[in-house]
Amino acid sequence: MYDTIPETYVVAAIGAFGGILLGLAARLGRFCTMGAIEDMLYGNSDTRMRMWILAIGVAVLGSFGAIAAGLFDPLPSFYFSIRWMPLASILGGLMFGYGMALAGNCGYGAIARLGGGDLRSFVIVLVMGVSAYVVLAGPLAPLRNWVFPQESVTSAVPPGLAHQAAAVTGLSATVIGMAVGVLIIVGALWSRALLASPKSIIWSVVVGVAVVSGWVGTSWVAQTGYAALPVVSHSFSAPVGESVLYAMTGSVRAPSFAVGSVAGVWLGAFIGSLIKGHFRWEACEDPRELRRQILGAGIMGAGAVIALGCTIGQGISAFSLLAYSAPVTFLSIVAGAAFGLRQLIEGFQPAE
Repeated sequence: MYDTIPETYVVAAIGAFGGILLGLAARLGRFCTMGAIEDMLYGNSDTRMRMWILAIGVAVLGSFGAIAAGLFDPLPSFYFSIRWMPLASILGGLMFGYGMALAGNCGYGAIARLGGGDLRSFVIVLVMGVSAYVVLAGPLAPLRNWVFPQESVTSAVPPGLAHQAAAVTGLSATVIGMAVGVLIIVGALWSRALLASPKSIIWSVVVGVAVVSGWVGTSWVAQTGYAALPVVSHSFSAPVGESVLYAMTGSVRAPSFAVGSVAGVWLGAFIGSLIKGHFRWEACEDPRELRRQILGAGIMGAGAVIALGCTIGQGISAFSLLAYSAPVTFLSIVAGAAFGLRQLIEGFQPAE
């Protein structure tokens, strides 16, 4: 097959498939991190946060199930091959969450809103992508490498909760991982509000499946192909910058999973907005709002690179492997977003 279709195009198609599912979930299922945090803190509703937790549980169960079936080897993945840096997870997560609150959306959410015609999100996507690459491979890369040097994992046990538990107990890491996935799913469904919304449950499952499809698909190409392609799943920080680069230099640059993923989210969100009749062009009418969104997008891009992922990259993809970094980064993102929202909503109110 690779004689007619290059491996890079295959992995881009795999990324596009999962991306379309994620884009549809955002527009049709209202799957959104920022919205979930706002609902939980100010809307007296935890339904959308439970949707996120359910997606994590499905991704954990599916990923470890795929590992048990021999469909996926997690060791070459970015989250298991790079030494975990707790300070980077905390600082990067706080930066990302705070920037997300200022911008009004994360990278994934901004791409999904762009698919619905929101031109403000186009600015957020561009600024976040450029900011991520400034820190990843641009002028600030040496400083990032000096403060947070990325070192390869040398221990026999990868930095994952299930694998560490397996080393201590002697049980199978896949069995532990699947058991944890089931527990997370049960905990998420322990809610009448979520059980009363089958649509929310379905779209949460779709998100989890999208992440698993990335792992299984790229692992299959890595095992059957000839090129040294990475085993990855969805994330929307540096991949946004990579997509911007591909848009400018596609004639001399091969597509990648990241490019397909970003394009897929936009396409899925566009289709979803047409299905619901919500597509409409929107622009920013307040320069102060645009300034805040640009600042937030810049902070988000830098924070995501430091934390090695975003709400999807760490919040679901890394979580699906039960990587050490996932819960720490996700909680830091929530804390940063909560601080940013409090500043925006209450910070400028006169003291009583």
